[in-house]
Amino acid sequence: MADDERAHRADATELVSSAAALAEDFVAPLGQRWIHVQAVATRAGDLARAVPAEDRATLVAAAWLHDIGYSPRINHTGFHPLDGARFLRQAGWSGEIVNLVAHHSGARFEAEQRGMSVDLKEFPFADNAVLDALVAADLTTGPQGQSLTYDERIQEILRRYPPNDPVHKTWLHAAPILKEAVRRVEAKLA
Repeated sequence: MADDERAHRADATELVSSAAALAEDFVAPLGQRWIHVQAVATRAGDLARAVPAEDRATLVAAAWLHDIGYSPRINHTGFHPLDGARFLRQAGWSGEIVNLVAHHSGARFEAEQRGMSVDLKEFPFADNAVLDALVAADLTTGPQGQSLTYDERIQEILRRYPPNDPVHKTWLHAAPILKEAVRRVEAKLA
């Protein structure tokens, strides 16, 4: 193994370890949310073959951090993707990870429902394999960390949130669009 490859692997390991530690600090106190985050990070590792090798650590780090915005310590707007991305940007995380957190799992659709689309636009949206894999990891993992199909997860979300809630309204519109992201990941792994 060449020295530069060894250094890249060490950097990747450090990135994922740092993300896991930060997520634990902010999300572990939230109980069930922490169980979900740990399972999403594990699932992201399982799906990592669907992204280029150089992006795999970024995917897993973003999976660890995707729900950090739920922490009351940084939840300022009530919209966790935005709060998490703003915190991570201020803390010096890479733009790619910050943007993945900002746009994970259809955040752009929920931002519309919440009247926060302009706020979310401070983070560039990249429709790419890494975002697809993060979406697939999050939307095939239930709130108790259980493995679910995409359709089961969407039904779980629709049952959990009442019809007048922005999250429920989001998924009525976003579900078929994000299902395509999950299909793309599944096709790459087949």
